[in-house]
Amino acid sequence: MTGPLVPFREVVLKVHSRCDLACDHCYVYEHADQSWRTRPKTISDEVIFRTAQRLAEHAKTHALPSVSVILHGGEPLLAGPARLRRICEELTSAFDGVAALDLRIHTNGLQLSPRYLDLFSEYDVKVGISLDGDRAANDRHRRFADGRSSHPLVLKAVELLRQERYRHLNLGLLCTIDIANDPVAVLDALTELEPPLIDFLLPHATWDDPPPRPDGSPTAYADWLLAVFDRWQEQGRPVPVRIFSSVASTLTGGPSLTESLGLAPTDLVVVETDGRLEQVDSLKSAYEGAAATGFDVFANAFDEVAAHPGVRARQLGLEGVSETCRRCPVVRSCGGGLYTHRYNSAGDGDGFDNPSVYCHDLAALVRGIEARTPADTVAPAVADPVELLTAQEDLTRTLLARLHADLDGLGGERWAAAWELAAVLEGSEEGARGLDGVLAHPYTRTWLLDALDALHEARPQAASTAADGLQTLIAAAAVRAGLDLRVPVPYRDGGLVLPTLGRLTVAGPGERGTVLVRAAGDGFLAGPAAGSAERRIRRSAEAEPGWLPVRAFALPGGPFPGHGFVIDDLDPYRDCFGAPAAPTLDAVGAGRLGDALTEAWALIEERAPAHGAGCADGPFPLTLTPLTGLTPGEPSVGRHGYGAFGIGADEEAGTLALTLLRGVRRARFRALVDVTDLYAADGSWEHRMPWREELVPFSRMLADVHERLALAAFDSRYRDGVPQALDTLEGAAELTVGGKRLLALMRKEF
Repeated sequence: MTGPLVPFREVVLKVHSRCDLACDHCYVYEHADQSWRTRPKTISDEVIFRTAQRLAEHAKTHALPSVSVILHGGEPLLAGPARLRRICEELTSAFDGVAALDLRIHTNGLQLSPRYLDLFSEYDVKVGISLDGDRAANDRHRRFADGRSSHPLVLKAVELLRQERYRHLNLGLLCTIDIANDPVAVLDALTELEPPLIDFLLPHATWDDPPPRPDGSPTAYADWLLAVFDRWQEQGRPVPVRIFSSVASTLTGGPSLTESLGLAPTDLVVVETDGRLEQVDSLKSAYEGAAATGFDVFANAFDEVAAHPGVRARQLGLEGVSETCRRCPVVRSCGGGLYTHRYNSAGDGDGFDNPSVYCHDLAALVRGIEARTPADTVAPAVADPVELLTAQEDLTRTLLARLHADLDGLGGERWAAAWELAAVLEGSEEGARGLDGVLAHPYTRTWLLDALDALHEARPQAASTAADGLQTLIAAAAVRAGLDLRVPVPYRDGGLVLPTLGRLTVAGPGERGTVLVRAAGDGFLAGPAAGSAERRIRRSAEAEPGWLPVRAFALPGGPFPGHGFVIDDLDPYRDCFGAPAAPTLDAVGAGRLGDALTEAWALIEERAPAHGAGCADGPFPLTLTPLTGLTPGEPSVGRHGYGAFGIGADEEAGTLALTLLRGVRRARFRALVDVTDLYAADGSWEHRMPWREELVPFSRMLADVHERLALAAFDSRYRDGVPQALDTLEGAAELTVGGKRLLALMRKEF
């Protein structure tokens, strides 16, 4: 099997191999593998020492920041306080200076007492307790050998863990599902105990020994869990539930949060009481020896176990699931189910190349949670232009805050002074509007990304250049707001550029320096120093000597004030496209391009009104930058914020209309991808593009169909293949909840 070795970040350490309960659903004692009978009851000093050394060595080799060790059994508390102390001491000592150690213990709670919890507090051992719900539910399986109830003692342990002095150790409750139990009663009993987490576990089963289904329903376990989900929603989600959080995470493009779901590679290994190294413990449900590797802590390093074929088989992600699962649209969320649950002795190969025995349950659970998740809480930016702009502004502000934090004083007095002025702007309504307008400028994002790259790559003058950019941004914001703040602004090559406003010539070519800028009436004043002669510039007056404003063009019928577009051929950060920026246009050239653009918008309004004046969504104008070397009809989207794209400067109106349609859609799609996960696992599958007869990744297909819908509204020739492409997208496993919402809107457009 190919691919890099996946190091172990989680270790289950069996400290005692016997138990004080006789649970009839226990995979250790009641299922196929009975190797516990030959194990020592308690882990020895030698095994403890060698495990600690081997594990620390593994963490050091792979530079792991942390490793989680789960003390397990049988019932681990039966090892006694002295033995558990020895384990904690050895592990803590071995990991000192190597990696952080996350110690945990999973227990039935019967032996839990202050003596144990004081020890656990000393070593910060988190405690998870198994409890299957109310007394009736818990006693269905979790009884003593003589039939007595364990429920009162477990509740006593939970209450002890809830005490203020031990609450920081509470890991939560583990509940094994039995569909014979009342799901609402089970959840109510568990949430009443206010645990930090509830972990519902499907009972271990295989195709050889399938789970009970009294009514024969193939989705009985999903139905039970969805009843829990509904009750949990009704309660206001009072406690995190891992299986629900995991499904929600994968539906929105995030990772799985549990080994039993999702495609993340396994990074867990088991150390038995005799020092033998085994695969995940649940494999004991499959057949005798299924978890064995033939390795132990005395003779073998953890890397040898990580390279074992059985371990590697659970690290292959999508390649490690059956062909049936690979074709299933919910595979990203269910991951083919727990590896053990796929076992069928009559199957091909090693018997694990099958869907889960809970296949129908997992599919129904994922779809049920998706159906119960309001779309507007998942991806509001997909449907609402204002939400998209807000999310984009939040992203820009986050990048600005990150640059401030990463500079950590390196920007010097100039950065600090400009940062203080930003706070002054935020303190008034006019100032905040002015700052918002500059932050919404697409090339502000370009400056931020370039500044962060320069800083992280330790380029010369990175901090000074960042300070230059912030001063310029603050000056433009103050002028837009009409606030009389004197802001020093650097200029290069004799020119001072105020983003969104224009360029002022202040000196000769090649000269550089600093100008003080402050707002004044309908423009601003600029002078070399305080008290010196200042030039008064009217913002919109192109006739001012040395002043060239950004050219703005209004579009009738827009949904927002100031709706339209600007031709920005001035901003120094506009050269962020694949093609070079064209030289600054003279008045005649700018007027001619403006007329062509206005005519192109009129054509769109006439032939595809849904994509006309209202398609440049948002209260800020589109920023169009003339480029050279573009193919006619093809815009360019580059490294910038929302609302900009590059266009050819000499296209006729009909071709320019296609450029605008494509550019708006590309800019919007890119903006959505910036702030919303529309898909996940991109590139894991390939899809056929109907109009090109080629195989492409999902991201390419979704972007192309999104763009083609606008073109089809303008020219019916672009409709060919769109229905087939929409169907392909709808059945794809990569699609997230946000992506599905976008797809639904795309279908309405068609």
